Amino acid sequence: MAKKVYVVDLDEEERAFLLQFIKSGKDSARKINRARILLLADEGKTDKETCKALHTSVPTVQRTRQRFVEGNLEYALNEQPRPGGQRKLAGKGEATLIALAKSEPPEGRKNWTLQLLADRLVELKVVDDVSHETVRRELKKTTSSLG
Repeated sequence: MAKKVYVVDLDEEERAFLLQFIKSGKDSARKINRARILLLADEGKTDKETCKALHTSVPTVQRTRQRFVEGNLEYALNEQPRPGGQRKLAGKGEATLIALAKSEPPEGRKNWTLQLLADRLVELKVVDDVSHETVRRELKKTTSSLG
């Protein structure tokens, strides 16, 4: 099966926008690189020529061309949101963690440990499960200390 070739045909307004966009240099390097890919594709450069000129990969060039043809200029330049996991400790969980970390440690202990905090959060049914590493990251974000 032959590879589908996406032909980029920019109008004057799009070309002028991309040229100004590149000159401004105020956006991410990825967006500027995509703009350059579109301009070279509009000039009739092949994927391999574009890759060599911009020091990028063939899939990046192909994907950018495809996104322009199937969508529009905005779609081709911008990244789509990437999926990510839900935060284990958000809102109430984070507040409970901070309150626990600042409270008196359990009897027989001088200080809270990350694992003790994680275990207590599960015990209190704030979360179903949580690792000590998640607890560490959350405390670091809030600049709380265990001491």
